[in-house]
Amino acid sequence: MAIIFGNIVAIYRRELQSYFVSPLAYIIAGIFWLLSGLFLISILIGPDGILSVVELLDAQKSRISTPIPPIDVAYEFLQTFLDRMGWLLLFISPILSMGLYSQERKQGTLELLATSPITNWSVALGKLLGVVTFFITMILPIFALENIILSYANPSISLLIPIVGHIGLILLAAAILSLGMFISSLTESTVFSAILTFAATLLLLFFDIIARGIGGSFGYVLGYLSPIKHYNSFIQGIFDTSSLIFFSSYIVLGIFLTSQSIDVLNSQRE
Repeated sequence: MAIIFGNIVAIYRRELQSYFVSPLAYIIAGIFWLLSGLFLISILIGPDGILSVVELLDAQKSRISTPIPPIDVAYEFLQTFLDRMGWLLLFISPILSMGLYSQERKQGTLELLATSPITNWSVALGKLLGVVTFFITMILPIFALENIILSYANPSISLLIPIVGHIGLILLAAAILSLGMFISSLTESTVFSAILTFAATLLLLFFDIIARGIGGSFGYVLGYLSPIKHYNSFIQGIFDTSSLIFFSSYIVLGIFLTSQSIDVLNSQRE
């Protein structure tokens, strides 16, 4: 067991270091921070932002006698912002995962990994942990900025709500990255891998919308398979164990399929 754990850590460190020395990774992080900042500003102080809506409601209260329920600005801001971040993953995650195995195949280092004593699932797990850790480092500045903004909220919001929401964001990212890792193991082209991952993720995210149109038992099952539906539970501040199991299943399935894909590739070359 100690040997297996050591192998996973070695792959994890190798993968994580590759991101921190890659110019592309810094470009992706920069674009991610830029778009996240634009989302944050537009949601908070944009023409149709939450603060503008609150000012409009305050003006209406002075003109009409009917009571208007107050808006929980902090909660609405956080939920809306994390919703946008979830959709942003649709574009960022395929780029982060496209080279996990495609690059290894192109450089010829995949054969070295496949013939080493390290099991394929250990390699897949180490690689996934590496890219997920890099993603976490990307969202840490955003999380800090959110908390600075939320600290001015009155009434204040519980710290557990943004923590649960960001746990959901990390789980959603890990699930998409796991899928992208599997697709990356199928091709040498990083661009093709990114496109396929984007298409597959887009389909999964729209399962919930498709399910509403279908209805019935099949629609319910299809809707349950949508990652965005389970993600919405987290961004509402609800730590749902069924959603946790759902994302964990996606992640394990991605690791398993990646391992099997490499096994098939090795058997074909023997």
